[in-house]
Amino acid sequence: MKHPEFPLADELIYLNHAAVGVWPKRTCAAVKLFAEENMQYGAFNYPSWLNKETELRRQLQSLINAPSPDDVALVKNTSEALSFVAYGLTWRSGDNIVSSNEEFPSNRLPWETLADQGVEFRQADLSAAGSPEEALFALVDRRTRLLTISSIQFASGLRLDLNKIGAFCRHRGILFCVDAIQSLGAVQFDVQACQADFVMADGHKWMLGPEGLGVFYSTPEARARLKLSQFGWHMMKDTHNYENKPWEIHPTARRFECGSPNMLGIHALSASLSLLLETGMAAVESLLLEKTGYLMESILNDAQFILLGPANTQLKSGIVVFQHRTIGNSEVFRHLQQRGVVCALRGAGIRLSPHFYTTRNDLETTLALLAELK
Repeated sequence: MKHPEFPLADELIYLNHAAVGVWPKRTCAAVKLFAEENMQYGAFNYPSWLNKETELRRQLQSLINAPSPDDVALVKNTSEALSFVAYGLTWRSGDNIVSSNEEFPSNRLPWETLADQGVEFRQADLSAAGSPEEALFALVDRRTRLLTISSIQFASGLRLDLNKIGAFCRHRGILFCVDAIQSLGAVQFDVQACQADFVMADGHKWMLGPEGLGVFYSTPEARARLKLSQFGWHMMKDTHNYENKPWEIHPTARRFECGSPNMLGIHALSASLSLLLETGMAAVESLLLEKTGYLMESILNDAQFILLGPANTQLKSGIVVFQHRTIGNSEVFRHLQQRGVVCALRGAGIRLSPHFYTTRNDLETTLALLAELK
């Protein structure tokens, strides 16, 4: 039976949340209501919009277990937040940054562009040591200033032990930056437990929100180390004093929000998060991992297919990647797409990424469609 919040078209099976998630019914309703309000009243109710902005910060605080909503900035996307860190820190020639060779471009390009400042970007082969974490640690030396990693790798589904990495970084005085776009909304996430200095993610994947709005978490100590690169009325301490002369930088994470907020996106993402938080992230994670576990076990037991990525690791994610033993990825992908299965070509295979609401029938139908390939 379909989840009442997700009345997807009958001809579709949506297994692509690691790319772009599906909006819940309540999110669609919130956007329609906001549009109608604008049409009829303009910005007459702007004070209530500001209350919704405050509510969203608190929802995000709860989602990541931040100490305070003051640690949460509303940004355009993950790339913007990563660039704030890359170009906010003061680098010295000879510094290095440690990451992996599996990162999405958003968590690679900003760091690579620091080469003209004499900063080396080191990419660990996560399969080259006893554990992915040990592969990262092996590249750290006394000139390592920051370790940046995706919490879950987009092309393999590998989920890193962030608590272990965070403890390592804290002990050595290294800044710890996490691209959490494949975690937030899918699995439980705790910025305090993993001792992250910076965490960022878009809202349009597992958080089931719109594109164009994301979260940027920073500790007070870490954000004080970032020079600002964008300026405008919204990042002032006395935000709504438009004659603010002289002005001061906002003391909270709002210093990274230089201009007018994305109020449409705020209403939409708040509605989406309300569903996840009502369900409870423990329940969301449990339901999601039950579904990916079923897919992985079924693929492992089918001699036609090869399951790629981590099958036996303790930390699981919402991503399943596989390939056919004799048929090319493009042909398998086309076979699924033509039959209404929305998935992705990623890494070395086909990526399936269901969510907590995905039905068992949809998974069984997908597996039956795969069984048609000979």
